[in-house]
Amino acid sequence: MKTPINKSMTAFEWGMLVFLSILWGGSFFFNGVAVKELPTITIVACRVALAAMFLLIFMRLTGNKIPMNKTTWMDFMVMGALNNVVPFTLIVWGQFYIASGVASILNATTPLFTVLVAHGFTTDEKMTANRLMGVISGLIGVAIMIGGDALNALSTNIVAQLACLGAALSYAFAGVYGRKFRTMGISSLSTATGQVTASSLLLVPLALIVDQPWHLPMPSFMAIIAVLGIALLSTALAYVLYFRILATAGATNLLLVTFLVPISAILLGSLVLGEVLRAQHVLGMVMIGAGLIAIDGRLWTWFGAFGKS
Repeated sequence: MKTPINKSMTAFEWGMLVFLSILWGGSFFFNGVAVKELPTITIVACRVALAAMFLLIFMRLTGNKIPMNKTTWMDFMVMGALNNVVPFTLIVWGQFYIASGVASILNATTPLFTVLVAHGFTTDEKMTANRLMGVISGLIGVAIMIGGDALNALSTNIVAQLACLGAALSYAFAGVYGRKFRTMGISSLSTATGQVTASSLLLVPLALIVDQPWHLPMPSFMAIIAVLGIALLSTALAYVLYFRILATAGATNLLLVTFLVPISAILLGSLVLGEVLRAQHVLGMVMIGAGLIAIDGRLWTWFGAFGKS
């Protein structure tokens, strides 16, 4: 029997969402440290490969198994490409040119793209007036953050920002596509493990060919810790939570997490990396926040109930 999607999340689901935002917020910080010493594809390949090793060992110790049929692994490959290979590569590359806080704010457009993708590809997460208002407000916020430079010249910085937006769009398609694992009866742990394992099969050979990491200088202790952090915390643990929330709350609710992510990313970036956000980024963030409030819809429900009391 198909489990219904919760239109409004439970307190437990909100708790998992907040914890997930902390784990993913840390990824922008870890990326900010790692990109100073390691190339893009190597960072992303290490991230998914180490996460896969950890999860496979954990699966073995707990007696869990991953489905080994061809159809399921094709789905893992597609999910891995949409949820890891494409967005991780675009975000890490973008962070060579823009601050981690800016990258995380651009990543916060993911729910806005998800509203559009879910409307076109699902039957129970359709567009509503509130969600349409949210999309418009959020896209205005993105335009404010990118700024007028995008209209004058396509500089490297603008391309980096567009790369982060491309990652957000890929995450949106991944969130909708990942709903199918719930109907296939595959647990969140097995789905997370299968996804990052499939991503590793795609990325590790690419990193060996493109970056030839054996020619790279030995990274510092901090860079190694950053790679381990992004692999074990921001990937392995994070994706177990991701698929657990997705199974009952749906793609649109789940990907509201990307609005919470900038809070932790900005704090880490400013306190540890010394990064500074401009006024236009803060204004853009406010507009995206207004958009996500409209998408969630509960604020208007509360106001309506209050008005009738």
